[in-house]
Order: sequence, then C-alpha cells, then structure tokens
Amino acid sequence: MNWTLEVVVVPVTDVERAKRFYADQVGFHLDFDEEVVEGIRVVQLTPRGSACSIIVGTGVGAGEPGSLQGVQLVVSDIEAARAELLERGVEVSEIKRLSEQDGGTFVYFRAPDGNGWAVQEIRARAA
Repeated sequence: MNWTLEVVVVPVTDVERAKRFYADQVGFHLDFDEEVVEGIRVVQLTPRGSACSIIVGTGVGAGEPGSLQGVQLVVSDIEAARAELLERGVEVSEIKRLSEQDGGTFVYFRAPDGNGWAVQEIRARAA
C-alpha cells in the first residue's frame, strides 16, 4: 500500500494575499477556490509538476500563520528557479551549496505571513 502526501495546509492571515503570492509570484497553479460550506473557504494551489498541493483558506487547519517552516520544493536547475522567483518579485536568498553532492544546493524564501520555504536542486531529476 502506498502512502502519498497530497496536501499541506499553509496557515495564513489573508487568504487573497496568500493566493496572489503563491499563484502570481511563486507560480503555483490555482486548482480550486471555493467556499465549500459557510465559513470554510478552500484555495488549493499546486506547484508545476507536483503531485502534492497546498491549501490556504478560512476554517482550514489549526496552525498559526508563519508557523509552517522548511517545506521543500525540488527543482532540477536552482539558478533558473531562483531567477524565476526574483523575476516574479519574490525575495529569495542567494544560492547556498551545503554539499557538492546532488541535492546539496538550496535557496530559501518566505511568504507574506512568514511561512518558510526551501527550494532544493536535484539535478538527477532533470527531464
């Protein structure tokens, strides 16, 4: 039996601001935006090529905005990924090479509420 990670709930204070940030700046695909029942709005976004999505919304999750730290996105070209984030207006760190081994190179950014993300380069995944 497979156990797959499908959704990560990202706690935010402002759903519209988070939706714009993840869709317009980070480049996630907006999959769903609906008030599913009164008081519960679900906005689901998915990184390109990912089987796992994030959800921001009202009435979803119990975490404090800014408490999500260390979620990793994986790319095959860290320089291109960093350039794309910068072009889209995301404040992103310089490239950090923690190891010469494939998978040892990262950049980091924070969403408006302070949720922290890492982008890891794994060249072996290049298509």
